[in-house]
Amino acid sequence: MKLLPLTPDGQTPVRVLTIAGTDSGGGAGIQADSRTMALCGVHACVAVAAVTVQNSVGVSGFHEIPPETVAAQVRCVVDDIGVGAAKTGMLASTAIIEAVAAVCTEVGIGRDQPVPLVVDPVCASMHGDPLLHAEALDAVRNTLIPIATVVTPNLDEIRLITGIEVVDDATARRAAEALHALGAKWSIVKGGHLRTSASSTDLLFDGDRFLEFSSPRIDTGNDHGGGDTLAAAIASALAHGWSVPDAVAFGKEWVTKCLEASYDLGAGHGPVSPLWRLRHS
Repeated sequence: MKLLPLTPDGQTPVRVLTIAGTDSGGGAGIQADSRTMALCGVHACVAVAAVTVQNSVGVSGFHEIPPETVAAQVRCVVDDIGVGAAKTGMLASTAIIEAVAAVCTEVGIGRDQPVPLVVDPVCASMHGDPLLHAEALDAVRNTLIPIATVVTPNLDEIRLITGIEVVDDATARRAAEALHALGAKWSIVKGGHLRTSASSTDLLFDGDRFLEFSSPRIDTGNDHGGGDTLAAAIASALAHGWSVPDAVAFGKEWVTKCLEASYDLGAGHGPVSPLWRLRHS
């Protein structure tokens, strides 16, 4: 695969801002975003939206950061450091979603803005533990997705957001169209959990054309943080100036390599691992 360049010592790398929640177990959330960004040659900036209490077995609670504090983190980073792309993850509540959407628009992040935005509309953990208040789904649909350059939900999130149960290629295309109709410039329907073949195919849609990105299915139960890692890799490639299709192709290859390098951790699901890049620098 074509890797993103690592920045030479002493030079300032491109910057990406992740607006998301923490993972105390280190497998997903801001921790996963920062690992992937660093190994994609990117300086990761963070705006913490929530602090979770979780490990490899599940999420037992979370604490929301005040919306004005989340927005202030975004504003102060962009005003001083500047970013080439941004992504969202766990935003927890309607108030935080609305604050993030407002500040992103204010500072030029989002669809048709100078800085592209990858929206990972996190609704629940891989264990099914809620990471978004139920009433906030309308804010995801009506406030967050409409400012997305790219939206990257998993199949459960697609069902919650659009009401479409993705079971085959036809329903995947319907879901991609429904996500695009909500306002995203590009929508992705990920095929990793659609176990109908030996390959995993992600579908990308821009309102006119469908593009497919396939990879071998990796047989592992250690897939914690896979969605965060994909979105972070796409955002990193966009910050390097890649087109959306090229960034998505890169993200697909990146997360496949991370699944191949995943490892056991704790009693539950271990994380996908971008540390494979250390062996290919």
